[in-house]
Amino acid sequence: MWLINSSIGRKVVMSVTGIALILFLTFHASMNVVALISARGYNMICEFLGANWYAVVATIGLAALVVLHFVYAIWLTLQNREARGNNRYAVTSKPEKVEWASQNMLVLGIIVVLGLILHLYNFWYNMMYAELAGVENEIAATDGVGYIMKTFSCPVYTILYLVWLCALWFHMTHGFWSALQTLGWNGKVWFKRWKVIANIFTTLVVLMFAAVALIFSFGYKPCDYRAKECFMKPGMELMDCPHHRGGPHGDFHPMKHHAGPCKGGHPDCPHGGPHGEMPEPAPAPAE
Repeated sequence: MWLINSSIGRKVVMSVTGIALILFLTFHASMNVVALISARGYNMICEFLGANWYAVVATIGLAALVVLHFVYAIWLTLQNREARGNNRYAVTSKPEKVEWASQNMLVLGIIVVLGLILHLYNFWYNMMYAELAGVENEIAATDGVGYIMKTFSCPVYTILYLVWLCALWFHMTHGFWSALQTLGWNGKVWFKRWKVIANIFTTLVVLMFAAVALIFSFGYKPCDYRAKECFMKPGMELMDCPHHRGGPHGDFHPMKHHAGPCKGGHPDCPHGGPHGEMPEPAPAPAE
């Protein structure tokens, strides 16, 4: 088959799977940024992409893309080494106009895969897999913000993720324009343009991932997540919290949901001060 037996066919498979993975990373990065704005919004996305048949099918398809991309990358690398023969051991100067990322794509790819395994362990295993397997953890399977806060509260994980993102940036910047070149967009004008577009686009995607990791590593919590910890009683739905009607803290009626002092640290808690007692209800009028 042409896509298997031909060197060009293998490069086409690498290019198509690579572009598909870049599109997925773009979606994933955009989704993660929602966690900085609204815990409720992000967790709704996590619930939508949880243990549903369409999410499971998409996950299997994504895993197939990763495996294909990685297998073909190794295949092409071995093919290139075989074609060079003993010349690959010769001491030569660094070729001109050959990027560092191009010469180290396999190493960068291995780092990316190792980072992916860590990411799957921290999130997919505790969320989608836990929901499918019926495993109950301390944090609910659909509480994506909770797992983000837990993961990046560990400095080691934050550093490992940043190293992973650096490798991902180098891998994507080269792979982006290289894939388009393989698919035919390789004219002199557009070749330079695709390089610029690849650098800008990849930088934005990686910065979105890095921003979430760094901001949450400093103990950040979205406003509605803090409100949930401070005001909500067990069993109350987040959508029922009066802090989310008419603005971040609008239309608050303390006697509707609370019968004791506030246990959290919300700065706008109206209970007689930051952590004051709940005001006593007004006595019923005498009949």
